[in-house]
Amino acid sequence: MTVHQETLWQRFLEPIANVLIDRDEMKRLSESIDWEAEGDRLRNPQVTYPDYYQSQNFHGIEKGYLNPGAAVTYDPITQYALPPNETWLREDAIKTIQGQPRRILDLGCGTGSTTLLLKQKFPFAEVIGLDLSPYMLVMAEYKAKQAGLEIQWLHGLAEATNLPSESFDVVTASLLFHETPSAIAIAILREAFRLLQGNGQVMIFDGSQETLRHTDWLTEIFEEPYIKDYARHSVDAWLGATGFEAVYTESLWWTNQVSHGIKPLPTGMRPVRYAENVMADSMGVDGTAPAFS
Repeated sequence: MTVHQETLWQRFLEPIANVLIDRDEMKRLSESIDWEAEGDRLRNPQVTYPDYYQSQNFHGIEKGYLNPGAAVTYDPITQYALPPNETWLREDAIKTIQGQPRRILDLGCGTGSTTLLLKQKFPFAEVIGLDLSPYMLVMAEYKAKQAGLEIQWLHGLAEATNLPSESFDVVTASLLFHETPSAIAIAILREAFRLLQGNGQVMIFDGSQETLRHTDWLTEIFEEPYIKDYARHSVDAWLGATGFEAVYTESLWWTNQVSHGIKPLPTGMRPVRYAENVMADSMGVDGTAPAFS
């Protein structure tokens, strides 16, 4: 028989968080919302939950995010799990987005914390939040209404959205990749690439892979079944392999990172200067085409 061992979170941090968390507000939300009815209203009946999602507990919660309790507890816990300030970190990640996008898709939006900030940063953009948990979407919709923000919420898989190709200027994902197997993270980036127009931007905000690789205890704090897999890899490498250009990752404090990439324009639409640079790169130092064996 397998004996469940308490995580570091349960042994040391949860008692502290219990003192800081507004339990009365959590109770009010639990009792004032008909979670099953509201979840059914937002649920897409065509969605099939993949095994990597429905077979795991996340944050020590049975059934993970397919449990209304996860939607109620996520925000109160996360505000203390992202030092020095959760909102500051999300806002800093959003600052990497260039220009004034018209259509933004937030994949794995959860309770909509980043989605709401995107709408506030780009008020004239159409912003859509997509998540695999109808209960998280119920909370996201509730928060948007409280803030007076018009956001569309969709129930679906980040790696298979069924949305039209080349229909977004920006695709984002926040705190999603460390909660998926690496193969799914790569599939999500491929889907983001498909959904973006040429020159469209992808922004990935998550835990610092470098920090997690060198700090084993961080991967043990929460019940995160895929976080060690995430820490072994590189979002930069995934972005480059997917076809994104101008890829970079920057650190946000010590615990987090933001990665950014741009989907290139089709070859025939690229500026002449870009085409000349590509041609120059393909020529030898004497200006002649290199020989291939």
